[in-house]
Amino acid sequence: MFAVIRSLLWREMTLAIRRRAEVLTTLFFFVIVVSLFPLGVGPEIDTLREIAPGVLWVAALLASMLSLNRLFADDYMDGTLEQMLLASQPLSILVLTKILSHWLLTGLPLVLISPVLGMQLGLDMESLLIMVVTLLLGTPVLSLIGAVGAGLTLGVRGGGVLLALLILPLYVPVLIFGSGAVEAARTGMEIQAHLSLLGIFLVLALVLAPIGAAKALKIALD
Repeated sequence: MFAVIRSLLWREMTLAIRRRAEVLTTLFFFVIVVSLFPLGVGPEIDTLREIAPGVLWVAALLASMLSLNRLFADDYMDGTLEQMLLASQPLSILVLTKILSHWLLTGLPLVLISPVLGMQLGLDMESLLIMVVTLLLGTPVLSLIGAVGAGLTLGVRGGGVLLALLILPLYVPVLIFGSGAVEAARTGMEIQAHLSLLGIFLVLALVLAPIGAAKALKIALD
């Protein structure tokens, strides 16, 4: 099983290298959206510092959605999903591997670039650290939930719009507690509750989302 997982992960990374533009689109979108806010709101550092947690988290949420509709689409078109379904390994484990590759290619770059953008909005070092921690906990949840939506809308006409309608309500708790933790750190309040809830969301998503996505893919392939 580990050999199959390693091979699938290597395949996803190789395909991503060949399609670098699609991978970089997510990162560029995140940078551009956050960078536009100082131009629209104004250069007042106090105002930027106050809205920074929400701006960074909303931008990360929207950026993570850009590539979700292609998470299974290419494999669906070329027959790879059928081979995954016929494999001796559980489909949920293979789906989890694809979700991991999606997060490594889209979520992790957002986490790494977020401190630079946070400094642009005037966040202090403690707030920047909490921002990185919340994104490390929250962006995998976004990928996991998004995978279920991508499976449910696979092969559906206008699936991108339907995908957004399905997953955005489920993203709201992650957005609230992710940005809330950064805001609490910025104002000197307790952040433990926010981080604990994000951790719970991550554990639940790791357990339930691959199973739900696998069920959705089986329905799409029937």
